[in-house]
Amino acid sequence: MAFNLDPGQETCLLCDMPMTESRPHFVEDYEPTKADSYRKKVVVDENEVHIDILDTAGQEDYAAIRDNYFRSGEGFLCVFSLTERESFTACDDFREQILRVKGEDAVPFILVGNKVDLQDNRQVTTPEGQAKADQWKVTYIETSAKTRTNVDKAFFDLTRNIQTHKVQTLRRGAEGLDRAKTRCTLL
Repeated sequence: MAFNLDPGQETCLLCDMPMTESRPHFVEDYEPTKADSYRKKVVVDENEVHIDILDTAGQEDYAAIRDNYFRSGEGFLCVFSLTERESFTACDDFREQILRVKGEDAVPFILVGNKVDLQDNRQVTTPEGQAKADQWKVTYIETSAKTRTNVDKAFFDLTRNIQTHKVQTLRRGAEGLDRAKTRCTLL
């Protein structure tokens, strides 16, 4: 899927959150045992965009599907549970896989700590999440699918990051063309 700055174009996001825009109610007994995908049309900064979301539920069984989404995805939300340290640790592997499949050093990516509403069960601190995001040079957001705290923000910020990345890529390409026009090679 291609993301274009023109209204009505599509982008692809990866999500591992038990509730999305396409599923506007909180599912208390969510069992992340299968991959699920959603499509949604949203307006971000006065531009209509279509988002395609793959919720892999972190399942290794969907590695082939996940790699295809990594290849075609323009941006990624890596969502971990603030109440499960293992899910935080697994983010390293997911990021490495994304960068490997994309063949790039950096892609639009937001690290998301979910379940901020469960402070008493918290195993990952805000400074730990922020430190990992700083190390990766990405944004860090804490959310609650249950209370919808920062859920829209995560998706909209990622959409903006994708737009910025696209503009920068286009500029680099245009600068390369301008340099090529000023060179003359004689054989």
